[in-house]
Amino acid sequence: MIMSTPAKNNNGTGLEDVNIPGQAYLREALTSCTDPLKAIESFQLENGVLLPSLRPMLPLLDLHGVRRLDFHTSLMEELRDKLIAHINEMGQKESRERDKKLKELLVKSFPVVRVKSLRPVVMAILRNTQHIDDKYLKILVRDRELYADTDTEVKRQIWRDNQSLFGDEVSPLLSQYIREKEHILFDHTNLNNLFFHPTPKVRRQGEVVQKLANMIGTSVKLYDMVLQFLRTLFLRTRNVHYCTLRAELLMALHDLEVQEIISIDPCHKFTWCLDACIREKNVDIKRSRELQGFLDNIKRGQEQVLGDLSMTLCDPYAINFLATSAIKILHHLINNEGMPRDNQILILLLRMLALGLSAWVMIDSQDFKEPKLDCQVVTKFLPALMSLMVDDQCRSLHAKLPPDERESALTTIEHSGPAPDAVEAYIQESSVASILAMYYTLHTARLKDRVGVLRVLAILSACKDDRAYEDPFLHSLIALLIPMSEEFATEDFCTTLFDEFIFAGLTRENVTSRHMLKLLWYVHNKLPAGRLATLMKAMQPTTAHNEHIHKLYEILQERIGTGAAETPIIEAPPMEFDSPLKSVPTPGPHYNVQ
Repeated sequence: MIMSTPAKNNNGTGLEDVNIPGQAYLREALTSCTDPLKAIESFQLENGVLLPSLRPMLPLLDLHGVRRLDFHTSLMEELRDKLIAHINEMGQKESRERDKKLKELLVKSFPVVRVKSLRPVVMAILRNTQHIDDKYLKILVRDRELYADTDTEVKRQIWRDNQSLFGDEVSPLLSQYIREKEHILFDHTNLNNLFFHPTPKVRRQGEVVQKLANMIGTSVKLYDMVLQFLRTLFLRTRNVHYCTLRAELLMALHDLEVQEIISIDPCHKFTWCLDACIREKNVDIKRSRELQGFLDNIKRGQEQVLGDLSMTLCDPYAINFLATSAIKILHHLINNEGMPRDNQILILLLRMLALGLSAWVMIDSQDFKEPKLDCQVVTKFLPALMSLMVDDQCRSLHAKLPPDERESALTTIEHSGPAPDAVEAYIQESSVASILAMYYTLHTARLKDRVGVLRVLAILSACKDDRAYEDPFLHSLIALLIPMSEEFATEDFCTTLFDEFIFAGLTRENVTSRHMLKLLWYVHNKLPAGRLATLMKAMQPTTAHNEHIHKLYEILQERIGTGAAETPIIEAPPMEFDSPLKSVPTPGPHYNVQ
């Protein structure tokens, strides 16, 4: 922590330490003389600009009303800027002579660091000095004002040996990052800038990621500290946005070509390859082999790398890509009469999904073993899911036939009944099966296939570990259901969506409530009056809900009461000042989480 500013030493600003008369000298001169005006004049003559050719010009400046203070300040600023430019130019050169000169300059100039007008010179010397002596760093840390004026390049040298101070700097950025992600997920006015829309390149250009990358610079120690913060916070909160930040930070350093870090992070090549797949929305044979190679070639003694890889794969953007790609492959297999177990890319995607979904358990247990993919998910669940998909395709094709051909078409097979028992059974036991069923629901909603949506929604509440009530999925589902607003006038649609799915997740308090209120914001005028009254009663906030939900509920009530179509903007919840990094353990070897 930064201590409060210590009392000034007897030399005041430190000018006397560099043989320049300062406050103490002037005070002594004025209090020990009989003629203060003469003492001031003498001080000016001795300490003014010692150029004989300049002295005759000073009366001319007086005639023009230019104060001596303004003249000297202007001159000092000009000289200071030229000196700083020269120091920065010197700092670009790599030589022992440079280091020696900078060290000498630092010794001579540091005593005046508390003189604000001269401080930029001292800071420029420090910024260009690769290895700063601890005695200078300790003074900067102890003085709050000096620390605030210190450049990031210098602070990095302070932070390397002061984890708590680095944590104080990083903590507000991590809190800001989480707030930004949650704002996108929960913003009820947002129907266009959806969570999964930005590309990886755009996401890592965000303010927080760029600031963290700048704070880390090329320091492996600071990078390890940030990773330790992220692991610990993920373990403590289960918030998957910390996994996203872990991947985005690594790729931001990749973009900046910080070889000192990316060359030693064992996850770099894997994350880089996965990032390229997400960007291109495709996994080809070459990339699938690369990804599989990373997973297959983890050597004995390096199993802890799986913890970091699992965090990378637990990132919601990675989960979204893996699940969406798997559904695409299943459609391809249906169209080409292929079997899931014969498609190696599909098996790899499921393997990575299983690893990502086990991230928290793996890091918590410190048991770094890749979870074995249940073979029955491939041999029994996927065929059952594919039969559901075939039903939906057949029903869609049947609906496109002319009326007379529909009646004569073969309709002995029921394409609108409940989902196969195997689908419901496996989503209760397998997180991978749950994710695939959830993403197939999104697929049917994107096609506005009401029957397809209802068939899967009816069983989603049974997903293992309440996967179907996680924010990214609910955010995407609600965004796809809003354009289907006409369906909300029908009883069967409301019964399945609200009674069988949404209400089953209301125990998650703030989470499901926010998404539900967003849905009602747009479809309330399509709902039967009785159903709307029931929903509003069920959604009424309690003391367990945060202030933002109470506000949104009140405005929604007004909107329903007035029939308003205008959408007022809700301010984001107030900033949380509690640091998420309290009691984070000191980084040691990978995953040495307390």
